[in-house]
Amino acid sequence: MLQKCEGIVIRRTAYGENNKIITIYTRELGKIGVMARGASKPNSRLAAVTQLFCSGYFLVSTSSGLGSLQQGEMVDSLRFIREDLFATAYASYIVELVDKSVDDKKPNPYLFELLSQTLHYINEEYDAEVLKFIFEMKMLPVNGINPVLNQCAVCGETEGEFSFSLREGGFICHRCLGKDPYHYKISPAAVKLLRIFYYLDLSRLGNISVKPETKKELQKIIDAYYEEYSGLHLKSKKFLKQIDTMKDMF
Repeated sequence: MLQKCEGIVIRRTAYGENNKIITIYTRELGKIGVMARGASKPNSRLAAVTQLFCSGYFLVSTSSGLGSLQQGEMVDSLRFIREDLFATAYASYIVELVDKSVDDKKPNPYLFELLSQTLHYINEEYDAEVLKFIFEMKMLPVNGINPVLNQCAVCGETEGEFSFSLREGGFICHRCLGKDPYHYKISPAAVKLLRIFYYLDLSRLGNISVKPETKKELQKIIDAYYEEYSGLHLKSKKFLKQIDTMKDMF
């Protein structure tokens, strides 16, 4: 059955001498895998549209297993992402996070919009590290993880000074710190940003400026929370950490 869908290439693998197997996250069908025959040939009409991060319209022949790509129409190649090492690293992590978080053929138009907006913001040279934090926070519910960020996870209090507790799954106020002796002390700025990133409508994103020391706090909390609850192990994370180290040197 032929179906046209809007999508973003989130993974590609060479298959044989000239073919590619690509994974597309689509608005209409969710995540699908398709064979793109001859796409590795330089003069192939499918060469451009099967590049990683490419967004466009795809005409696919679907089946119970691997489908096949018949035609593709590129909307945006996201050229800056593909040509900038730092942008590539962040975008690679984001698409792998989607790939590992969702099952095949389960549409989620909200997630498609989130992915599309995030990649386009990176391509427009917004702060990719901040965008990664926002994306990670918004992917928590997709993975069935719902941190308590609007109140104390223990007593429900909304006022006071807050720390982060892995054991309690969210913020705990200064009155309840004894419930988790291993809590993370974080600044009021980090508390505010974790809430904003989790609840913010990404389409309303302005220029968010985050201090380096606050970024380190956010990174520590988000990494620890994913490690504790997600069960995800992403290859691109190691590369991203190496890139972050390089970035600190510049």
